[in-house]
Amino acid sequence: MVEYKDILSAQRRLIDQVRQTPVLPVDLPGDEPRGPIWLKCENFQRTGAFKFRGAFNAISRLSDEEKQRGVLTYSSGNHAQAVALAGGLLKVETTIVMPGNAPEIKRRATEEYGGRVVEYNPEKITREELAAELQVKGGQTLIPPYDHPHIVAGQGTAALEMTEQCDPPDYLLTPCGGGGLLSGSAIAAKAVNPHCRVIGVEPELADDATRSFYSGKLHTVHNPPTIADGARTPSLGKVTFPLVRKYVDQMVTVSEDEIIAAVRFLFFQAKLVVEPSGALGMAALLGGAVSVTGRVGVIISGGNIDGDTMIEILS
Repeated sequence: MVEYKDILSAQRRLIDQVRQTPVLPVDLPGDEPRGPIWLKCENFQRTGAFKFRGAFNAISRLSDEEKQRGVLTYSSGNHAQAVALAGGLLKVETTIVMPGNAPEIKRRATEEYGGRVVEYNPEKITREELAAELQVKGGQTLIPPYDHPHIVAGQGTAALEMTEQCDPPDYLLTPCGGGGLLSGSAIAAKAVNPHCRVIGVEPELADDATRSFYSGKLHTVHNPPTIADGARTPSLGKVTFPLVRKYVDQMVTVSEDEIIAAVRFLFFQAKLVVEPSGALGMAALLGGAVSVTGRVGVIISGGNIDGDTMIEILS
């Protein structure tokens, strides 16, 4: 199990590597009285998403022999970029399994950071199966996108950093894909403020974590057709599932229309470029899936959205 001390250790390791991303206030439409709402803008993080925190923390802890063998991972984009950049900084070769339908901006950036991309068709093989085949042949160390204790600890530094930049929130809304950011953030937020209620948000079309949370049994969803590509993970993991069950207070889902509306709101009202996965927390507030009064923190997990998708959303 990941503990608060692991997040503190990750924060020390990352102090000269990550950007301290801004925390910005935002006002919701309407006259309903609310407490302050703060956005933790990880769209300004290196590689454009929170994923760099976990990737660098995990790869930097490998032994020299493991680093020499290289690193292998699978990702639709944000973790791919993070692993590629972290590997370049640490002089570790990286191989990334990416779906053929991954956003072009994310694939191109992954290659520009130095990662070797291996494309696959998600209708014919899972990324885990292909990664396992490649690992047998190449002997690389697998650094999965979320189901790894050092990944979880690294991601938790985003929420920890937020509590140091503003008053610790009474509520923390966090996007959920595989649960790495959500579980790490929940551990950090509750260590600082034990009364903080942590709420995970995922798309209705990719509601495996919500069903798992409330049933106590791990549910999966295959290649969900949500615009929030960062939340297309099949399920929570062996590491993240028990952490989410232990530290998270509530899970909610939002529709595709609500996700799109949140991206538009953040662009026009907050002047932020946010990818659909990164806007899940704001979608829950705007759409009414979550109605709270008090200090509210919302983690904006990333801003890697290609131009065609953004044009379609804004128009």
